[in-house]
Amino acid sequence: MKLSEMKASSHGTVSSLGRDERFLNRITSIGLTEGARFQVVKNDRKMPVLVYVRETLLALNRKDCEKIEVMEVRG
Repeated sequence: MKLSEMKASSHGTVSSLGRDERFLNRITSIGLTEGARFQVVKNDRKMPVLVYVRETLLALNRKDCEKIEVMEVRG
């Protein structure tokens, strides 16, 4: 599933970040790496996705969220 498809208050783990080297350098520099656990704080249409990861709140644009594959963690 893509990060942009997750609902607010759900938890997950990053499974893949895509293959674009420029995107990988930028997204990993802010702390979002494969295997990182996160919580979706807010995911409203046409707005950035707010994600809490590694004790940091990140605002990710929707285009970037389409490149991030995640697994939802329940419970």
